[in-house]
This record gives sequence, C-alpha cells and structure tokens, in this order.
Amino acid sequence: MTAVRELIAAEFLPSVRFDEPLARHTSWHVGGPADAYYTPNSVAELSRFLAVLPPEVPVQWLGLGSNLLVRDGGVRGVVVSLHLGLRQLERINATQIQADAGVPCAKVARQCSRWLLGPAAFFAGIPGTVGGALSMNAGAWGGEIWPHVVEVDVVDRSGQRKTRAAAEYRYSYRHLEAPVAGEWFVSARLEFRVDPAASQDQIRDLLEARRAKQPIGAWSCGSTFTNPPGDHAARLIEAAGLKGVRIGGAVVSTKHANFLINEGNARAADIEHLMEHVRDEVERTQGVRLAAEVRIIGEPA
Repeated sequence: MTAVRELIAAEFLPSVRFDEPLARHTSWHVGGPADAYYTPNSVAELSRFLAVLPPEVPVQWLGLGSNLLVRDGGVRGVVVSLHLGLRQLERINATQIQADAGVPCAKVARQCSRWLLGPAAFFAGIPGTVGGALSMNAGAWGGEIWPHVVEVDVVDRSGQRKTRAAAEYRYSYRHLEAPVAGEWFVSARLEFRVDPAASQDQIRDLLEARRAKQPIGAWSCGSTFTNPPGDHAARLIEAAGLKGVRIGGAVVSTKHANFLINEGNARAADIEHLMEHVRDEVERTQGVRLAAEVRIIGEPA
C-alpha cells in the first residue's frame, strides 16, 4: 500500500503527525505508533479530511484513550484524535446542553453543576470524552449517558454529516446499537433538569469515595471488564484469587480487582495476556465468562 503520508492532502498536513507513539495518548501508557495521527480543528475540517482521504485508508477514532488498549505493533492508517479540536460545550436552553465529542466527561459534570443542571455528577466518574461515552453508553454511580441524549451529530467515512434522534439508537448496559454502521459521533445534545442541589461538593464527595475504593492515579483504563448481570467483575476476579497476579509489567490491582495496572514497564502484550488469563481463570473457577469493557486495536509487535 502507498505510504499514508502520500495519501493525505497537503492542506491537512499541519494537523497530522506521522509515526506518532500512541502510548502518549492512552491511559495505560502502552501502544505502538499510528501511521498518521490527525487532530481536526473543527467538524467541517474533519468532514473535508474524510471526504478526500482515499477509502482504502483505515480510520480509527481516539478520545482520551481511557478505554483503549493499543497493541505494540501500532495502528495502520489514520488515528483521528478529537479531544483537542472538538471541545465546545454550551448551554442551549434551560435544560439542554450541546457537547462536542472531544469534551471530557468530567467537564460536563463540572459545568452542569455551575448551570444547576442534573443529575450530571455521574459524568465525573467517566474517565473519557463524550464521544467515547456515547459509543458504549458509559456511566458511573448509577447514571448512564444515553438516557440524557436528545440527538447526536455524526459523520461517516465519506465525510457526510447528519443529525440523528436518540430514538434511532438502542442502548443497554455498556452497549449501543446504531441504526447504521460506520458513523462516528461528533457532538450530542443532552437534556437534564434544573437541579438547585447540583454542586461541586457533590462531585467532590463522589470522587473522594471513588479514590477510597479504586487505584486512582495508577496507569490503568479503569474497569477492565463489564459487570455480569447480578454480580460484579471485581468480586469474581477477587474470588478467583487473582489480586496481585502479574504478567510482565502488568498486574491485577490489589485495591480494586477489576483494574489492571501498568506499573511502568508493561507492554500492551502483557496487559492483553493478563486480561486473557483473568478471563480464563474466572470462567474456570467461578463459571462466568467476563466481557471486556475496553476496546483493543492495532497489530501485535
């Protein structure tokens, strides 16, 4: 295949870095290079970029990299990073806000508290962006994003943009079914209610409770596996005797068993093998097959 550099139009080159190490852009701090790493400055620019990019060039999407494992061999094609260019957040009426896909969910929580809108404090417990949260119906502390969605703006691989109503999507716990494959979120309109009790103190209390139970600050992706119906992945992993188990530089947290930690020298392969080991051992000893909450992309080294 022709080198990706030669397939990107000159007008976009100032916004593209080549052979960019993705370990710099993921919360696990692992991952090989992207052939091209593109940061659009607007949705209009992104649409033009996709329209002229040859259709044979693969495209991957990246927010804060908090729910992503990039393999050591890196990612072929173009990685589109939204969190620096698509960050607009505004209140559009008494109860609704418009958030770009690159807006961190924690910012949604803080701003809604200033606007006295809620319930939105749970957004502070989602360690990614609005776009990533939409793609998997992310949530925390009993709240989820999709019950608040009114409509979303999407773009497809050809650069075509459209607005879709929330009713066109079907969502469940950490899962979303889209009406059409191959569309990506670029913004969302979210609805809350006026909540005089919304405050920064509420967010702070929730975050303090989270810090008491989870290894916040360690290199991880947060929860590695989704909770099976009626149970918790962390309980099953602990019951299987897996706290503290390690492969290479990756270890199961002794504070919260559903967190896999990079202690500083892990490779993506270590983390992926540890995920597989945890899943196999929980199935063998507890009779439950855990499903990964994280997305794995790229090629092995």
